[in-house]
Amino acid sequence: MAVESGRRLNDVDACVDEVIRRVGKTVRLGLPLGLGKPVRFVNALYQRAKDDPEIQLHIVTALSLLAPKGGSSLEKRFMGPFVERLYGEIPELAYARDVSSNRLPKNVVVSEFFFKAGSFLNNSSQQRHYVSSNYTHAVRDLMGQGINVIAQMVSPGDEVNEPGLVSLSCNPDLSLDLLPLMREREAEGTPVAIVAELNRNLPYLGHDAAIGEDRFDVVFDQPATDHPLFSAPQMAVSPEDHLIGFYASALLKDGGTLQVGIGSLGAALVHSTILRHQKNDAWRAVYEHLNVEEHFPLVKTVGGTGTFEKGLYGCSEMMVDGFLYLMQEGILRREVFDHAELQSLINEGVIDERVSLDMLDVLRREKLIDSPLRARDVTWLVSLGILKETVEFKGGRLRVGDHSVEVDLDDPAAREAIETLALGDRLTGGIVMHGGFYVGPELFYQALRDLTDEQRNRICMTSVNFINQLYDHPFGDQRLKASQRSHGRFINSAMMYTLNGAAVSDGLDDGRVVSGVGGQYNFVAMAHELPGARSILTMRATHMSGGKAKSNIVFNYAYCTIPRHLRDIVITEYGIADLRGQCDEQVYLRLIRIADSRFQQELLKQAQKAGKVDPAFKLPADWCHNTPEAVRRAVSVTGDSNLFPAFPFGRDFTDEELRLGKALKTLKAATATRRGKLSTLWQAVRARDDEGKYRALLERMGLENPSGLRDKLDKSLVVHGLQMLDTPTDTGNSKT
Repeated sequence: MAVESGRRLNDVDACVDEVIRRVGKTVRLGLPLGLGKPVRFVNALYQRAKDDPEIQLHIVTALSLLAPKGGSSLEKRFMGPFVERLYGEIPELAYARDVSSNRLPKNVVVSEFFFKAGSFLNNSSQQRHYVSSNYTHAVRDLMGQGINVIAQMVSPGDEVNEPGLVSLSCNPDLSLDLLPLMREREAEGTPVAIVAELNRNLPYLGHDAAIGEDRFDVVFDQPATDHPLFSAPQMAVSPEDHLIGFYASALLKDGGTLQVGIGSLGAALVHSTILRHQKNDAWRAVYEHLNVEEHFPLVKTVGGTGTFEKGLYGCSEMMVDGFLYLMQEGILRREVFDHAELQSLINEGVIDERVSLDMLDVLRREKLIDSPLRARDVTWLVSLGILKETVEFKGGRLRVGDHSVEVDLDDPAAREAIETLALGDRLTGGIVMHGGFYVGPELFYQALRDLTDEQRNRICMTSVNFINQLYDHPFGDQRLKASQRSHGRFINSAMMYTLNGAAVSDGLDDGRVVSGVGGQYNFVAMAHELPGARSILTMRATHMSGGKAKSNIVFNYAYCTIPRHLRDIVITEYGIADLRGQCDEQVYLRLIRIADSRFQQELLKQAQKAGKVDPAFKLPADWCHNTPEAVRRAVSVTGDSNLFPAFPFGRDFTDEELRLGKALKTLKAATATRRGKLSTLWQAVRARDDEGKYRALLERMGLENPSGLRDKLDKSLVVHGLQMLDTPTDTGNSKT
């Protein structure tokens, strides 16, 4: 039987009953992207719709996360124990599994505006129901879909002495703007239901993310079924990724602003940024080996080579785990304040974090405070730590304990008393990280839970419309945003780049959607609007297709995410192309300069045929060394094999799993063509492990004693894959 306490219900089916009572059987459900989905409530509602065909359920969301299953029998054997270890205690998102298996009932539709990359390329239903939307337009488009229910996982405030509050934590990105719009819809006569699902494993984060529990109509609270959070395992960082991250780290300016996306390229950037700060000599050795300043002089004006004395400020739609590592290493420490004029004074070096009478004089000169001080001045100064938190304004004077102090800044005696009794030590209340949502590995979640109050208060999870664009927002106007985001470096990844300067990041030329535009367009456009800001798009120079290396820099492509007029900086493992404000010929040549050398000549021929490059131009000799071998020399130049590790921030795979994973990737590459499949099978059937060299690895795959023909073939394939690892051959192809 359901137990009700205020808005809280401890029975999930009772929550579903209440939602249907409020809105009826036509449910248009808006869910957060990624981690914040209330799995228990959504699963119960979805099951109700499966049981009752009269319910019309339309789920509108993004990034519905599922544990990987694996396709082939070998992949399933490999993934099974790993998935059980990481996800065994986490309930699966039932509608998402049915979407991936094409098993949705006819009365249920799922529309998403962002996919996990590549997950639905061959799912025609999801391709048809995909909604293409900028992240900053997602709230508008959700409302346009007519949603009448929103539901979200939240963290309860009573666990952290904040009774009556809950934290939107991982997903205030859209919810902060959706909630008031839903109440407006309700006031206009449309029934709505707003549902919270408490989960005590979700880290509690305050500031904008902390809202009243009474803003929800229904709160599901059943501590016994609180589950671990869905984690995204750390991805391996290849040597190519590391060099891309290295070049990007050279474009960061001390005292600047950083946005970065998820994945191995983001991890590589964070690692090289920490390397630049903590092991500057080693970082500079790689910098000198690559001759970065001579080849790419942009770094001298846009970036830097020193340590981060002022620190960086993070402003990113996604707070990746890397931001926490940057905070722990003392790099993410540039604080921004919720006051444009004050922030400008800090940016200009007129004042710093140290509190003094001189600071009060500057604030008075800039007409930010008056003299004598007024009540509102004192309140503001106390909030910033300029005056001690024990200071009160009573009867036109400052009260500090038993002392009463005059507030005339022209009075020498008052100034001395203020300095002695009332001044704080340093500015307080600054934010080093504004984020819209987060998802990451379990170690990241635990680190968030373990933050001290002081550390937690320096992170503000907030609206994506505050972060991703410069327009005025209830949390900050354009002037404030511009003052906070000095020297912005907005770093995102692309799949391909055309020679005329257009980026392909989320779709294919046949119309299929790989992922979604998300916030990439917003950040690229913002970089062109903010003084001193730059958009940086990163990508590997090649990818493998059909067993062959293909260039990711192409002459043209019948689709783009970022149009050519917004071209700026592009980075591959072979360097930096500064495209902003350049004529077409320079754009073409600078991109060819950072392409893999196996494809440079053909790209040049195409450019010359199109009349975009002088027919007499020849590739300079120092452009023609863009090879995988050169990448490996660069990352090993210091002789320290741990300088650029495959997993710089920990890993979820065991040593055995890493080796098996490499063997399976080797097999997959070898069987990419029909001829390769036949050759691999022929070699595999003759593979033997008579000495038991691979016994433990075969046991991990459940193949130590194969019984049927399929199992025996799988065992032979694994042995052959491991033998190929032990006796590698140089194919001339880069690792991707």
